[in-house]
Amino acid sequence: MCRWLAYSGSPVLLDTVLYRPEHSLINQAIRSRMGVEPTNGDGFGIGWYSGNGDGTPAVFRDIGPAWSDRNLRELAAHVSSHLFFAHVRASTGSAIQQTNCHPFRHGRWLWMHNGAIGDFQRLQRDLCMAVDPALFPSIEGSTDSEVMFYLAVTFGLDQDVPAAVARMAGLVERLGKEHGVAEPLQMTVAVSDGERVWAFRYSSHGKSRSLFYSSRAETVRHLYPELDYLAEVSDDTRIVVSEPLGDLPGVWNELPEGSYAVIPSGPHTDYEPFVPEL
Repeated sequence: MCRWLAYSGSPVLLDTVLYRPEHSLINQAIRSRMGVEPTNGDGFGIGWYSGNGDGTPAVFRDIGPAWSDRNLRELAAHVSSHLFFAHVRASTGSAIQQTNCHPFRHGRWLWMHNGAIGDFQRLQRDLCMAVDPALFPSIEGSTDSEVMFYLAVTFGLDQDVPAAVARMAGLVERLGKEHGVAEPLQMTVAVSDGERVWAFRYSSHGKSRSLFYSSRAETVRHLYPELDYLAEVSDDTRIVVSEPLGDLPGVWNELPEGSYAVIPSGPHTDYEPFVPEL
């Protein structure tokens, strides 16, 4: 499968999150602790919002392993952003090509996914037929992840993100059952409009891929006052990751099965239940 992270908060160099942590995403690409595959070397991608212009994010993707890409390291050391995605890929069967690397972009939206649609080849035609015809030419690759994205856009991502993703997941579940696929959907998904990040964890059989979110910055500062860099981080800075970037107790929280988180989060809860809309 894959590993990914989503960052939102005080502007930082991408390098700060991608390379410097003890168990950074680049490290996870080589030695994942919790992934189905220990190595995620079938391409990578980053997407970031610069905070100016028309709100459209920039995307850089390539087919080589992230750990040996000099251009990625160069960019990460010089690009600063308040909201960015990063993804390292382990293909589930689709081709290793740039158009199949995450994150995917449409207008102001970024999307990335870890997981799979079961027996995607059997469901692909029906799923693609449900994509808005005006959006269909925008699909460039051959992954289930990109089809999921454009289904969510079709179902109203611009109006209500959780509802659109629930409709997408519900369609996959329904078509999967109609085609005799016992467990049609496995997903951890991140999606952003440049202002907020939504992260979803769901699977048909209730055993989803790992997903964690960081505690509130004020909580981490209280636990670890010796970490000087936290003094410059805003209270609403959060990270969502496929697996923790380090081993400090109290910093990382597992997103429960069948739920989604929003960053910045509300004052009372970090996550909400997620149920496909059939």
